[in-house]
Amino acid sequence: MLRCDLLASCAAGLGLLITAPVLAQDLQDRPAAPPSASAAPAPAADDQVAFSADALEYDTRADIVTATGEVRMSRQSQRLRADKVVWNRKTGKVVASGNIAVTNPQGDIAYGDSIELTDSLKDGAVDNMLVVLERGGRLAADRGVREEDGTVNLQRAVYTPCAVTTSAGCPKEPSWKITAVRVTYRPERQRIYYEGARINLFGLPTIPLPKLSNPVGPGAESGLLAPDIRLSRVNGLEVALPYYLNLGPNRGVTLTPHVFSSVLPMIEAQYRQLDTKGAFSVTGYLTASRRSDDLSADLSSASTEEAVRGYIDGVARFQLSPNWSASGSLRLASDRTFLRRYDLSYDDRLRSTASVERIDANSYLSIAGWYVQTLRVTDRQGLQPIALPEIDYRRRFNEGVLGGTLQLQLNSLAITRTEGQDTQRAFASLRWDLRRLTRWGQEVTLTAYARGDAYNTDDTLTSPLVYRGLDGFHGRAIGALAADVRWPFIGSFLGGTQRLTPRLQIVAAPKLENYAVPNEDARAVDLEDSNLFALNRFPGYDRFEDSSRATYGLEYALDLPGLSVDAVVGQSYRLSTRPSILYDGTGLSDRFSDIVGRTEVRFRDFVSLTHRYRLDKDGLAVRRNELDATIGSRDTYLLLGYLRLNRNIFPATEDLQDREEVRVGGRVAFARFWSAFASAVVDLTDRNEDPLSLADGFDPIRHRIGVQYEDDCLRLGLTWRRDYQDTGDARQGNRFLLTLALTNLGR
Repeated sequence: MLRCDLLASCAAGLGLLITAPVLAQDLQDRPAAPPSASAAPAPAADDQVAFSADALEYDTRADIVTATGEVRMSRQSQRLRADKVVWNRKTGKVVASGNIAVTNPQGDIAYGDSIELTDSLKDGAVDNMLVVLERGGRLAADRGVREEDGTVNLQRAVYTPCAVTTSAGCPKEPSWKITAVRVTYRPERQRIYYEGARINLFGLPTIPLPKLSNPVGPGAESGLLAPDIRLSRVNGLEVALPYYLNLGPNRGVTLTPHVFSSVLPMIEAQYRQLDTKGAFSVTGYLTASRRSDDLSADLSSASTEEAVRGYIDGVARFQLSPNWSASGSLRLASDRTFLRRYDLSYDDRLRSTASVERIDANSYLSIAGWYVQTLRVTDRQGLQPIALPEIDYRRRFNEGVLGGTLQLQLNSLAITRTEGQDTQRAFASLRWDLRRLTRWGQEVTLTAYARGDAYNTDDTLTSPLVYRGLDGFHGRAIGALAADVRWPFIGSFLGGTQRLTPRLQIVAAPKLENYAVPNEDARAVDLEDSNLFALNRFPGYDRFEDSSRATYGLEYALDLPGLSVDAVVGQSYRLSTRPSILYDGTGLSDRFSDIVGRTEVRFRDFVSLTHRYRLDKDGLAVRRNELDATIGSRDTYLLLGYLRLNRNIFPATEDLQDREEVRVGGRVAFARFWSAFASAVVDLTDRNEDPLSLADGFDPIRHRIGVQYEDDCLRLGLTWRRDYQDTGDARQGNRFLLTLALTNLGR
């Protein structure tokens, strides 16, 4: 852009500002350059004033010094720059005019047309004052007075932390500002106090606030935070007004009363603390309302009396030493629908954990425990597991047997249920891996694995048949040998490179007594690209694939300027003829497995696509079809997700049910700082996929639509969300959310 074009565009914008009704206060930058510490002369002593100027006159009778042309004065970290300064040495009065700039020890810079102050350069009065704060923000007033302690008192003033110029350097109205009859700025407190204040958004006056104060810069101070306003079908209009209580530089409490038009109020409290070794946070909610946890299951037994309800959520992590750390989380709710009713979470299980870990270059130790609270209205809490303790130790020996790497693992787990199966497990394992590259370029990995298990189980009849073991004590010995060969072929293609890698794996394992022990952690097994070449394709330790098999596949990678493609496809064949412990629907129940694959495509930073699939080995019917795509830029983008699980089994076990779902989301930046966003989740499952399903093939779960404005100091948004499912007293319906966040205000 030419300089004349820039000046013309700025003049047009300035004309718009002038034609609008504005206050006399000028927030724009002044032409005067601030006095820098290097340019200011250094006084010989703290009680002396040093100055420099282009020209100097001294009236010996009146003892008056007149300095003109780039005048600079300094005293005790107070610096002044002006075109002209008249200094009466008898009275100590200093009068400066022309492009004035005064800097205090905190780094704040005050500008004005004329200033009258004492020779300490600390106190004085300024006309047409502008104060640019070192920690961000600026104040402007018709007239300001600075006292000796640094306090600045302003009359008919305005404050804003927002930018007052565009990216092209043209003046603009700040997104928001505070106008007040009287403003007091206390640098030692880093806080601004207002009397007769009013908040202006986009130049329009909105909220009158007779008394108001806000901190300057990023520091935390006690005070009110930005309000949260919602409207829902169940609770009515909700207004939440948080108050932050600063207890120190590293800790604080936020108290938030939630007031509803249709139900009793709710109180929220959050405590956060940061120490040299870690941090923790605890949040709690408390209210009273009617509980109806089981309305979706049995209306006759619904509990609808007034009851105290709440939720507690805590998280902590501490690094005790370079190797030792401790962490934990706490999530407990009074009932199963509280979180959904008050729009706090949509989780169907809450998990509380505690762990201590030690990690170094070659070993890992974890001592942990966890507790699960179910929020599903049809689940029994007594069947939920409590693990205490869970101990896992691993040690790697880099200089192992026969040149390979040897890893030792010791593991124990005790699971207790108040109304169900109890299990204690312990095992010790050794794994040896040897990786070599042949002269022809093949990558060969040899693996040997041995493990010994000990189990003790009680009350197995309460567990599903497919997962239960035998009561009492049982042992199990596990062994496996594997050879994995990858042979990459690399060449140039279309100005880039491509890589084709055939892969073959042979695994040999003897028959095991898998059904004698319970299955607690290996239930959700499903063949996919991530576990196709795994030594054990069960996700946990309680089941081990006891068959000899050959797994073969092909990997392909293409790297072009701005484009990359990564794909893998494979299948396995069971060499032994004995029946498999892998049940129907997993893709592994027959000798030939289903065909699985993954394709990833990336085009610059504009398109990212991942497709995972599983094809039936007989008719190539699609048993798993999963697509995730991101299209667009950082400001405007589209998110797509689709999942269909068609395992073709009935009756399905609890971890192998068919599902079909689509997820869509996106954001469109339609103007500078403005954007619109939306997202939706739709259940596409029908009775052909799940005969027990009540869905009709198009059952929306929830959607969200909103618009938002966000710049350097303001975020303003309106969101409409609708839930389509009832869960107890968490009813379907519309919810509206208004968000407003102002920099330095409401924190």
